[in-house]
Amino acid sequence: QQAKARRDWVLDRIAEDGAAPDKEIQAARAEPIATRKREEAEIVNGPYFAEEVRRELLARYGEKGLYESGLSVRTSMDGKLQAAADKALRDGLIAYDRGHGGWRGAVGHIDPGANWAARLAAEPLTPGAATAGWQLAVVLRADNDGAEIGLKDGETGRIPFAQMRWARPLNDDGTLGALPRNAADVAKPGDLVLVEPLKESAKPSVTPGVTPVAAAKPAAPRSGGLYNLCQIPEVSGAIVALDPHTGRVLAMSGGFSFEISQFNRATQAKRQPGSSIKPFVYLTALEHGFTPSTVVEDGPIAISQGEGMPLWTPGNYNSNKFRGPTPLRLALELSLNTVTARLAETVGMEAIGETIEKFGIMDHMPRLYAMSLGAGETTPLRHTAAYAMLDNGGKRITPTLIDRVQGRDGKTIFKADQRPCEGCTNIEWNHQAMPVIPDTREQISDPVSTFQMVEMLEGVVQRGTGTAVKPVGKPLAGKTGTTNDWQDAWFVGFSPDLAAGVYVGYDDPAFLGSDETGGHLAAPIFRDFMLVALKDAPPTEFRTPPGVQMVRVNPETGEPAGPGQPGILAGYKAGTEPGKDRGRLPPGDEVVQGVTARVPVRATPASGTGGLY
Repeated sequence: QQAKARRDWVLDRIAEDGAAPDKEIQAARAEPIATRKREEAEIVNGPYFAEEVRRELLARYGEKGLYESGLSVRTSMDGKLQAAADKALRDGLIAYDRGHGGWRGAVGHIDPGANWAARLAAEPLTPGAATAGWQLAVVLRADNDGAEIGLKDGETGRIPFAQMRWARPLNDDGTLGALPRNAADVAKPGDLVLVEPLKESAKPSVTPGVTPVAAAKPAAPRSGGLYNLCQIPEVSGAIVALDPHTGRVLAMSGGFSFEISQFNRATQAKRQPGSSIKPFVYLTALEHGFTPSTVVEDGPIAISQGEGMPLWTPGNYNSNKFRGPTPLRLALELSLNTVTARLAETVGMEAIGETIEKFGIMDHMPRLYAMSLGAGETTPLRHTAAYAMLDNGGKRITPTLIDRVQGRDGKTIFKADQRPCEGCTNIEWNHQAMPVIPDTREQISDPVSTFQMVEMLEGVVQRGTGTAVKPVGKPLAGKTGTTNDWQDAWFVGFSPDLAAGVYVGYDDPAFLGSDETGGHLAAPIFRDFMLVALKDAPPTEFRTPPGVQMVRVNPETGEPAGPGQPGILAGYKAGTEPGKDRGRLPPGDEVVQGVTARVPVRATPASGTGGLY
């Protein structure tokens, strides 16, 4: 009755203002008042996000205020993006585990004889399995073609051997054993294993511009149905997505399963970002007179780290391969370490440190040259927020998970949006103009330099180390990151209106595998998320700020592209377009203990990358 009275009062006001035809108002008045029970409302599952909100509320209002004051909390979570983030991260961790983790064996064992169903029903489900929609099964028989299994409802099914071939045993030294020859090499009768109904067809390959169908878990097949062998991954990671214009966190997943670990790797894991730090080194260079076409030597380098310290001799991912003089655009696309090191030596670590601190990646960055290749530590949320600030033209944002908090009386006691708006509190509307809310974000980098950086990161996706993301088929920019010894894999990137970051690694840093770079491991997770997130979004180009001169250049050389030559449109500050004097760093000029010295270009660098990729 109260809801109807309020509804009808609003309709009366609309009628008085003449804001709608009388026919429509009468039709609206005739509509019955529909009620919805709370349990019928949409339920969004985001435990890592929810726990982060709980922590913030606890810190803000204390335990009594949080649990006893009747707060109504509105968060920034987008249910669709949260589900897509959870699935993309989970699928990526499972895919890696199947290729590298090895088969760690059954999760338990029972007697597979008569009355197996009752014994199976008494077994608890393995923590984390419910997150992925898996169920517990007992192996009843194993043969060359697969394994017959029993389920908790008393039905039986079968795991084809094709779905078990990935289950290579782990040797005592941690290496992978030989591929199994039959199902009996993987599981024995009585073994308890995790399974999921086998989809009718294998996951479709990703085609540019086409989004794979992210269907819901198929219903469990009846007796005799086919199942897939599953295993909880040991590797973990995080994914976070946010609005680059406001900082509102739209999705956050801090691991494979909150049931297994409440440690939120999106906000609590401090890991080395590797080469995903390089855009901020290059941005510093762009703000100090460099252009995307500035040529820098890709060759062996040795830089003094201070008195009593050995020379720092970073190499590239392919340590003994160098390109010689290389434009900055191409150097970033290929993630060349020696070019980045030369930039750090030329621009100076003080300027680079100020940029990294300004973008919130680290509060206090040590002024060490290795930091230019990502040897510092940050969290996925902070790193993604920094990329979001590149996306929005270099304006400062603060990531937020809570939009508004109301007390039990309905009064707003907290809101994240603190922009002033004089006309927003008017009680009456007398056909006045819509209030204009000012943009109070601090400009922390030059808009043109920032736009150049975004364009260069587009090149990473189109032609460089991030091409795994290209099949999304929408304008995207981003950067891969891989730490020394392949212990951390990153991809952080954005569309014009959505930023996302992915990190993958073991909680106790460990070898992920040779060539398991950010482009191989993290970028596909980013891609799968963006395929869903941008499915219905129009292909929007990145916004160009005033003062940009667009020039068609050869992406390989940075020079103006001639007729019939491959070319891309690239932005330059007025007077710095290609073809004009833009400077070049000599191939052998290095700083050794503060003195300029010549280092032969044939010098052999230290083994490995000497840092990160």
